Amino acid sequence: MQNREQWGSKLGFILAASGSGVWGIGNIWKFPHMAGQNGGAAFTMVYLLCILVVGLTIVIAEFAIGRSTQLSPVGAFEKLAPNSNWKWVGFLGVASAFVILSFYGVVGGWILKYIFVSISGGFDTLNNDPEAAKSLFVTFTGSTWSPIFFQIIFMALCVYVIINGVKDGIENWSKIMMPIIIILLAVLAVRGLTLDGGFEGLKFLFLPRFEDLNASAIVLALGHSFFTLSLGMGTMITYGSYLDRKQNLLNSALWVLALDTAIAMLAGVAIFTTVFALGADPAGGAGLIFFILPSVFPQLA
Repeated sequence: MQNREQWGSKLGFILAASGSGVWGIGNIWKFPHMAGQNGGAAFTMVYLLCILVVGLTIVIAEFAIGRSTQLSPVGAFEKLAPNSNWKWVGFLGVASAFVILSFYGVVGGWILKYIFVSISGGFDTLNNDPEAAKSLFVTFTGSTWSPIFFQIIFMALCVYVIINGVKDGIENWSKIMMPIIIILLAVLAVRGLTLDGGFEGLKFLFLPRFEDLNASAIVLALGHSFFTLSLGMGTMITYGSYLDRKQNLLNSALWVLALDTAIAMLAGVAIFTTVFALGADPAGGAGLIFFILPSVFPQLA
């Protein structure tokens, strides 16, 4: 078997695997509004059940497939089942990753734009007004070239990280960026709780409303468990192919799931405490992160 690059540390692997779907964008951008609109804690309980019963099993399986074959998703399935059609499962996984990248790249460009706005002091003029923040977002996304420009920059940064390899690229940057995300969300969550009306956001997110939980919400919870853990697209197989054979797969998978869930909850607290404190509409959808959080950034200075 050919020598293959390996992760430099267990921590680096866990942070990278967690960041592949979660907290990168998925749980920060998508989970809070889904939980808030579909039963609060009732939705969260279903989501956690999906994570533990379905997600954990598949994560371990994908890690194991990658580590045992030390190949890409296509090569892994071809090695496990030679001369069969199973290799097409690998192709479909890679194809789905490209489909997801088509909108992840767009949202990543939006976030990059907001980083530049923050650095330039553009949020200072919002005056805690969600409508002003919404106007900023609508104006930006409604333009032709600006979103494309920032998406290109975002994609170029991703390419830069990847071409530096697993250890020097993905792992090193995960060790830098993931703690930053955690700290920022923690600061925003604490600040949101100190705002008048912030605790109403906690009730909205964490008190179970079973009357809002229906079959559609259950499907959403199951789908998000796949989405946030990057399941079925070959990512975990690829990451697993760089694992040391001595690493405990169950332990690593549990850490990935724990971090995933913790960041989802933290993002929910940060967003919905601020939503209710500012009197914004909690049904604002996935755009809440772009309408609400910028409104409170100036107060953190």
